[in-house]
Amino acid sequence: MNYPSIAAQIVAAVGGRENLSHVMHCATRLRLTCLDESKINADAIADIEGVKGVFSAKGQFQIIFGSGTVNQVCDEVLKLTGNQPVVQPPKEAQGNVVNRFIKMLSDIFVPIIPAIVAGGLLMGINNIFTAEGLFVSGKTLIDLYPQFADLAGMINLFSNAAFTFLPVLIGFSATKKFGGNPYLGAVLGMIMVHPDLMNAYSYGTGAVVPTWNLFGLSIEAVGYQGTVLPVLVMSFFLAKLETQLHKITPSWLDNLTTPLISILVCGFIRP
Repeated sequence: MNYPSIAAQIVAAVGGRENLSHVMHCATRLRLTCLDESKINADAIADIEGVKGVFSAKGQFQIIFGSGTVNQVCDEVLKLTGNQPVVQPPKEAQGNVVNRFIKMLSDIFVPIIPAIVAGGLLMGINNIFTAEGLFVSGKTLIDLYPQFADLAGMINLFSNAAFTFLPVLIGFSATKKFGGNPYLGAVLGMIMVHPDLMNAYSYGTGAVVPTWNLFGLSIEAVGYQGTVLPVLVMSFFLAKLETQLHKITPSWLDNLTTPLISILVCGFIRP
């Protein structure tokens, strides 16, 4: 399959590079946001090699390729658009508030779906090893074959990683969506699940909660493992703060102080 040729045909059929404002993909579909959807030749796209269907929904023109293929096609389309949106769509072209909010969440969470899927499937594999009575009444597979205990323990660790450090994934994706440096977003997520903080899953179990005393305030040192909303809010604030700092900081100082101040301020005011 000639992916560069497929990408070139798609770009031409949607009205050219100048008509594309955003390019991304999910597990099976190439998702395109166009400035003028009337320029899209859906019939021509449907006839392109590898295309299994096309449709428009919530301001996006979606082309179904299937898993694996869509990654290759999206990479080639991004090469043609310079790996970034060509232009930002005007406000009136973005739909109502609800549609914009749904699209925002989609743009943030769709890229991390593979990590969540991998973690979920690994949990299923771990359950095969540890579920009591699945193969023999009253016993687990580990009880029957103790030599697999360490393998099950490793798989359990692998399966929990994406959920334990979920704020890191969301911080990266959300900060990128909001126009900030995604790596600063990842650092912010790391701060929120740092091992020196009390694990959020242990909070409320009766364990002693460590606290910081700062300027007369008592702050609980508890992490945000498995949470979504706190890191979304902080990623938005981080991106806006970083953008403003870039505007007011001298260029010779920008690369040093902007990341420093952004992380320092957001680290202190995390929800």
